[in-house]
Amino acid sequence: MSLLVMHGVSKRYGGVRALQGAELAIQAGRIHAVLGENGAGKTTLIKIMAGVVAPDEGTMLLDGRPVWFASPAAAHAAGIACIFQELSLIPDLSVADNIAISNPPRRFGLIDRRAQRRMAEQALARAGAEDIHPLALVKDLSLSRRQMVEIAKALARQPRILILDEATSALTAADVMKIYAVLKRLRGEGLALVYISHRMHEIAELADECTVFCNGKSVASYAAGTKTDNEVVELMIGREYSAVFPPRAPRPAGDAAPRLELRHLGWSGRLDDVSLELHAGEVIGLGGLDGQGQRELLLALFGVLRGTTGEVLIDGRPVAIGGPGDAKRSDIGMALIPEDRKTEGLMLPMSVRDNLSFAALGRLSKFGVVDRAAEQVAVERIVKLLAIRTDGTDLPAGSLSGGNQQKLVIGKWLMMAPRILLLNDPTRGIDVGTKQEIYALLRELAEAGAAILFYSTDYDELVGCCDRVLVMYDGAIRRELVGAGITEHALISSALNIGDEIRVGTAPAAHA
Repeated sequence: MSLLVMHGVSKRYGGVRALQGAELAIQAGRIHAVLGENGAGKTTLIKIMAGVVAPDEGTMLLDGRPVWFASPAAAHAAGIACIFQELSLIPDLSVADNIAISNPPRRFGLIDRRAQRRMAEQALARAGAEDIHPLALVKDLSLSRRQMVEIAKALARQPRILILDEATSALTAADVMKIYAVLKRLRGEGLALVYISHRMHEIAELADECTVFCNGKSVASYAAGTKTDNEVVELMIGREYSAVFPPRAPRPAGDAAPRLELRHLGWSGRLDDVSLELHAGEVIGLGGLDGQGQRELLLALFGVLRGTTGEVLIDGRPVAIGGPGDAKRSDIGMALIPEDRKTEGLMLPMSVRDNLSFAALGRLSKFGVVDRAAEQVAVERIVKLLAIRTDGTDLPAGSLSGGNQQKLVIGKWLMMAPRILLLNDPTRGIDVGTKQEIYALLRELAEAGAAILFYSTDYDELVGCCDRVLVMYDGAIRRELVGAGITEHALISSALNIGDEIRVGTAPAAHA
């Protein structure tokens, strides 16, 4: 008998139908993958399972008995823990405080700090994150380490059913392998796991059964390994699946001055003598293990970091970028797509229109007054260009799916017609169909003359999207891969700093 069964579950938000007649059956000791595009209904489904929202109709059975959860606390009491894609941690509290926050151990009516620390240590060890100190403040941890704390927090509740929504999207490659081992061990212990991921290789590695959602409906359930990736993707997007990556254009002529040139950039021990050239029409990738200076490089270029050394040149002319305002100037024309769209890229309570036009208000205003007609025309153009799925531009940005929120972040900067586009892991946690649209957009922008610097934790993206890849290690660029020399093997060996160091500017033949 299935541990949890959902039958005919439907949910509407106003005029939007998030779920229609959804079906799902979860068994103990199995990993059940839930697949689908952003906006397909997956998040609504797991929110119903976790007691976050109530369904409009349908039934849910736990151990064969009908249940509905009026709150997340009720779901926790029934043994259901959910790890959402957007973290629920409190940055100013310690790791131990966050892990035990819902039910801290008490002694004489007060929180027992020693017992809480032991509880946190055990949960971190169970999550494969023994290296995280339980007394460290969450705000001092990187995004990947925070994700591991979130997983430990869920495991501390001793759940019978564990739901993971893109739980590896922010993790380093090393942490992903640890989570694989943890999930397989939990499956062996008899837990039921519901696993949502857009990474097909993760599904192949972990899943026992799969259910595909499309437009709010569960369209297929099957045993893992019985369908090809292309068949699965076609079920997810409801159409035939074409090539993932658009063809590369010929590399731009080398005699033109670089659009962006860095000379000996350094910062606070995290960036070490970084030099590079980026030409108009190029897509250059930043590779390497997570935390080797890629994010700091993008932030330094955009003027976010203070105390940088070295020189930045735009079109052969030295410039001083003292902050994002300088980076946005028309003579520089730089835009940054940040890592975390929720906290760094969008104002979620504000409307789609306000989010899209915010960066370009200076161009849409006269004498300090926004030209609303021009703003609306520009916003509608971006919504159409990026195929942003929304029932209107007055809706809050937070009401959109994750993939459409990511399109908003990109669209906000396209309103500025950027000459240099910096991207920090822009496809993290979005579906394959939206990824494909973003890849095509990047290539179109490059062909229109933009210069693109693109950091990704996904090796497939670097191989498929980039004309060149600069691999960073310990804050420095250690190797440059070009054209056919950009392979997964070369990226991994370079990321581990194995083999001869090949610095930027060496002959292309040396990169093969």
